[in-house]
Amino acid sequence: MSLSNKEINRYNRHIQLREVGYEGQEQLKKARVLVIGAGGLGCPVLQYLAAAGVGTLGIVDFDTVEESNLQRQILFNSNLVGVNKAIAAKEQLEKLNPCIELIAYPKKLDHQNAVALFMEYDLIVDGTDNFATRYLVNDAAVLANKPYIYGAIYRFEGQVTVFNYKNGPTYRCLFPNPPKLQSIPNCNEMGVLGVLPGIIGTYQANEVLKIILEIGQPLSGKLMLINTQNNSTSMLDVNRADEQVENVRSSNSLTDTYGSNCETKKSSQELKELTVEELKAMLSNNMKIEFVDVRELHETPKIDDLKGLAIPSNEIANRFQEISKDHTVVMYCQTGVRSRNSVAFLQQKYGFNNLWNLQGGMNKWEQSQSIKINQ
Repeated sequence: MSLSNKEINRYNRHIQLREVGYEGQEQLKKARVLVIGAGGLGCPVLQYLAAAGVGTLGIVDFDTVEESNLQRQILFNSNLVGVNKAIAAKEQLEKLNPCIELIAYPKKLDHQNAVALFMEYDLIVDGTDNFATRYLVNDAAVLANKPYIYGAIYRFEGQVTVFNYKNGPTYRCLFPNPPKLQSIPNCNEMGVLGVLPGIIGTYQANEVLKIILEIGQPLSGKLMLINTQNNSTSMLDVNRADEQVENVRSSNSLTDTYGSNCETKKSSQELKELTVEELKAMLSNNMKIEFVDVRELHETPKIDDLKGLAIPSNEIANRFQEISKDHTVVMYCQTGVRSRNSVAFLQQKYGFNNLWNLQGGMNKWEQSQSIKINQ
């Protein structure tokens, strides 16, 4: 697969590198890479692989661009809000490099399509942000016998490694079991420094290029940890656990169990929720209500109207004794997601039956107050 004159000019700085050269650039052109998730990690991965001349890039994402994505997903802009991410990424990358093939899959990766899709590509990049999909990606990659590049971010920290590469370790070798309920913050709620996905995603793209070009030492068997607050990096050894790999291989196919492993389980009793209007009606009737704010302590603004306990969601399991079982308790966070999970957890684990979740959280409460002031 020879390079055109236009491509030779475009990739000139690559070709000048002895480790890449003309033949290396041809290898990049032949390569097929599938990126799962066009979000914080997927955006920089896609941008750099497209710019580098990877011949075929597949993009899987069923989500749409939101305003809150633009703080870190710089492949997108305000005009793309509401557009499917896979389609939006394809459109943007076509402007960056018209010499490559871009294939958008605006659908959810699941147990029915993952293995077949992986078989069409040489390398997989995991840019997902939830544990259920990470286990799905791992198992599909093992069954399809494809190496994949893993990345994860949290607040100011990130990690990168290469899984299933030349009989190297897999994700299940490092994390055999999904995390326990409420042991980690909800993915949709935790904050992240805007540049962090760019840093980790760029490292992932670097690993892709190294593997295609067969240069350097890929991060197989090594988990790289990066802390952007103090600029520290460290490496952890990851060993292959043959039992974990064989457990996946012996199944021969994926089953519909992903998603139930890492999500909040339903309680046997109905989860009760309040709208802002219903809460205001209860307060106007002088109903005795105790409030629990499950946001992180640094989150602002604090609402004086709803004074009560402040117990971050990741501390609920250790501080549940502080929450009354005798009075009506309303739990809230910024959007209602963490508080809903906290209510479900307390009902299931500790038998609470007096808890209510505030739908929409402080966002809805603040909107209602703003409307009242404007009136």
